[in-house]
Amino acid sequence: MTDTKTIAYEPVIGLEIHVQLDTKSKLFCSCPSGTQDRPNTAICPICTGQPGVLPVLNRAAVESAMKAAMSLNCRLNPRSVFARKNYFYPDCPKDYQISQYELPLAEHGSVTVELDGENGIEEHKIGITRVHMEEDAGKLMHEEDGSLVDFNRSGVALVEIVSEPDMRSPMEAYEYLTTLKNTLQWAGVSSCDMEKGELRVDVNLSLRPKGAEKFGTKVEIKNLNSFKAVKDSLTYEIGRQAAALDAGETIHQETRLWDDKAGSTTVMRSKEKAHDYRYFPEPDLVPLAPSQEWRKAVADALPELPSARKKRFIKDYQLSAYDAGVMTSQKSVADYFETAMKHAAGSAKTVVNLISNDIMARLNAEKKDISAAPVLPANLGKLVVLMGKGTVSSKMAKDIVDAMWKTGKSAEEIVASSGMAQVNDEAQIAAWAREAIAANPKAAADLRAGNDKAAGPLVGFVMKKSRGKANPALLNGIIKKVAME
Repeated sequence: MTDTKTIAYEPVIGLEIHVQLDTKSKLFCSCPSGTQDRPNTAICPICTGQPGVLPVLNRAAVESAMKAAMSLNCRLNPRSVFARKNYFYPDCPKDYQISQYELPLAEHGSVTVELDGENGIEEHKIGITRVHMEEDAGKLMHEEDGSLVDFNRSGVALVEIVSEPDMRSPMEAYEYLTTLKNTLQWAGVSSCDMEKGELRVDVNLSLRPKGAEKFGTKVEIKNLNSFKAVKDSLTYEIGRQAAALDAGETIHQETRLWDDKAGSTTVMRSKEKAHDYRYFPEPDLVPLAPSQEWRKAVADALPELPSARKKRFIKDYQLSAYDAGVMTSQKSVADYFETAMKHAAGSAKTVVNLISNDIMARLNAEKKDISAAPVLPANLGKLVVLMGKGTVSSKMAKDIVDAMWKTGKSAEEIVASSGMAQVNDEAQIAAWAREAIAANPKAAADLRAGNDKAAGPLVGFVMKKSRGKANPALLNGIIKKVAME
């Protein structure tokens, strides 16, 4: 009798990521590499592959690629070689792409991601096989009456980052991408704007029975343009392959495309192998061998990266791992937090709460970066000082942030001009408490009888009378004291 029990499978996932380097010009010519409004306006004989031209390597692109490799803990090779990757496609004007193959720029790096585990947050180390440089191809545009090609992107400087097959779930791949993107942005390597094609992802996936060592047949999902698409396509493809294996079908090595609207993958072509591209060394470029002095200069120019800064925030400001993660989610947020802290007299948790709940909420609604916030970080820090002194309450602080957002003024200016300062005068609060007791005799009697909940109407009366300015920390004690007189 045939056993129809479904086998439990383990996904084996690796990612190949193309990142556009932030350089003013292309990799081998002086054409601008930024986004152009009109097709085929940032081109020259070199990037369009005209006969008789020679490529000239962009030093700034090499430095940017070295930063990328260093920020991903890779070992820079003392010597790397450019190669011709031959393929015939309309967006490749030379019929080959200048890339690196056997001797890449850097190898053997890693990225550490954090995932929810059975016992809390777990760290997973994902290996990086290689980081190599290459030029981009052009862009095909398919119209109803034919196809067009724009060569503005042709020759733009890229790095390709190839991971080890160390990921075991769509969520782990998502977190790897998020961490890698954040790291590259902090390092100043790339803006990683996926809408502009500055970061593109190819997925490699195979399944194997849980506990098995041998990998299954690898399927590639190509040209994914969002992290959500990566996660969704992996989820679908894991299910598709598992169902096929359970049915006794064979998984073929192939390249597939993700259809976001249909929520499924479709076959694009059978998967090429390295020999299909007929790699050979690029005869017009000498090997790249950066000196020790150049390497050191590039390393010294790297900023403190997010993982290191997160650890420092936990140590120096006693933040939780979660809060430190939020404050280092973007470099601009981390910079804003630290500037605010210089003026906040050490109240780190209060600063985090204001940034997370008040500043970032407004920024998200307006789709702005925190660097564009009308509330200056120094002013936010000074507001925290006022809260620590008891000049304003936490409830008042929200109104003050709102006023700061609208006017750009400091907290001190807003408090002085609007009379929003918290009342800490015990005699004044006691006078309001007596009015509250006179107006609510039953609540006062219940409070005297030991019913602490009866203080609610009395507190509400005073807060309304004081227009929310009475210090709540003083108010509760004073009401009880006055009620007992």
